Amino acid sequence: MENFVINGGHELFGEVTVSGAKNAAVAIIPAALLSNDIVRIENIPNISDVSLIIQILDRMGAGIKMINKNTIEIDSRSVTYQEVPYELASHFRASYYLIGVMLGRFKKAEVAMPGGCDFGVRPIDQHIKGFEMLGAKVETINGMVCATADKLIGSSIYMDVVSVGATMNVMLASVLARGLTIIENAAKEPHIVDLANFLNSMGADIRGAGTDVIKIRGVEKLHGCTYSIIPDQIEAGTYMVAAAACGGDVLVKNVIPKHLESISAKLEEAGAEIIEYDDAVRVTRFKPLTRCNVKTMPHPGFPTDMQPQMAVVLSIAKGTSILSESVWDNRFQYVGQLLRMGADIQVDGKTAVIEGVSALTGVKVKATDLRAGAAMIIAGLVAQGTTIVEDIQYIDRGYEDVCEKFSMIGADIKRVEVSEPDVIAADAG
Repeated sequence: MENFVINGGHELFGEVTVSGAKNAAVAIIPAALLSNDIVRIENIPNISDVSLIIQILDRMGAGIKMINKNTIEIDSRSVTYQEVPYELASHFRASYYLIGVMLGRFKKAEVAMPGGCDFGVRPIDQHIKGFEMLGAKVETINGMVCATADKLIGSSIYMDVVSVGATMNVMLASVLARGLTIIENAAKEPHIVDLANFLNSMGADIRGAGTDVIKIRGVEKLHGCTYSIIPDQIEAGTYMVAAAACGGDVLVKNVIPKHLESISAKLEEAGAEIIEYDDAVRVTRFKPLTRCNVKTMPHPGFPTDMQPQMAVVLSIAKGTSILSESVWDNRFQYVGQLLRMGADIQVDGKTAVIEGVSALTGVKVKATDLRAGAAMIIAGLVAQGTTIVEDIQYIDRGYEDVCEKFSMIGADIKRVEVSEPDVIAADAG
């Protein structure tokens, strides 16, 4: 096991380059199996969730060729139907995309119930509803989702709640179905558009991605392609928030500024200055932070995956801020860690009232999930003294070279083996 050791109190200056989008990659990579051909995917993030999905495809018989750490070739011609390995699929949420992929290609699937970060129940009822509307029979047996269909036939599917995962999974299952599938009340996140663009590059016929009505006309087969994944909206937002929290001047490169508008708006309201370029945003902050209210919403609203990071900014902003969570039931687990650092936060259900304090103090904290882990890094960067972040395996699920990237913009952060207590003790002193 490893920890991050962070010496805080430094402003951030320099440039950081954002990697490919995690939430797009974990759907696009398994979607390559739908082609029965060779697919080349570029700009994949070098993170543990992506490594897991590649291992699963390898186990299923796909030919995997790593061109470099961010480019992969997947040859699906030798893939045959088999149960997705439980020990791999049960470790992360995106394993459920394999249900849609396998159902689409083989008309049957057995995949472990999704794992990943633990901040609330992850129902897949909307996924199952979509598969059943396409003609599949779906059962949950001993922690496995088992889906079978004689054939898949297009249908009109209304999502009872806006669900990113269900929208993408139904897209995956329906591209090879007969006839027209219409997804109403669809999620509109950038990675949904990216998945649609990827599938269309392989010969699918998907229209309306990015709106709340997506139409998929089934095709006979898909072919190979070369495709580059979009930049990661949440990684970009994390570095933007860090620059605003610490102060300084940071250029965040390889981004799509339009995807970041809701984040930029709240950082400007809190006292940062944002300048947009074609494929970069510059964040500067030299004046005190001020309070603002934030409510997470489905895209194009403020992303739930940026909520913990924004809480750090608000914890040191002058005045009282209200942070409301409308997506997940239990996303404030990290608050206890910030309280240990001196934050003044009261949580009531899905709302946090944050009274800004003059400073946070470095202590030992835990990453309770992926985005909370990113928030702990930012909190350590703004805190006085040394912060040790434990359970950083959560952070590695979604951030490529996070230690190196933060170091490039002036952060004092090191990855340290837990078995080196002398190093940690020395740093903590």
